[in-house]
Amino acid sequence: MSPRRNRPKAAGSPGPSAEDDRTGRYGGWQATEDWQGEEWSVRHVAGASAEGKTYRCPGCDQLIPSAVPHVVAWPEHAGVDDRRHWHKACWNAKDRRTTRVQRSRNAPKF
Repeated sequence: MSPRRNRPKAAGSPGPSAEDDRTGRYGGWQATEDWQGEEWSVRHVAGASAEGKTYRCPGCDQLIPSAVPHVVAWPEHAGVDDRRHWHKACWNAKDRRTTRVQRSRNAPKF
């Protein structure tokens, strides 16, 4: 098997730019995204920096296990106190998701 070739990317290629690649405390890159009319800070967290911690994803309401890479997002105006931890797939699908209604086992399904 031949080694992988690292070729320089074209100047107009999509993806995170060098300005967005600000490594922070968690070892991932951080960017700003527009969602629901607000600016959100989005940081990709490496799994190693999340070891020993579990979080609940607001997108699917499931636990993000320890040492799993995920996304941390918070509104720009609110600051880091309002940050939420999302699965990467849930963050990418946030516009396609609807709110889930929690019903009891005996409730009618209509």
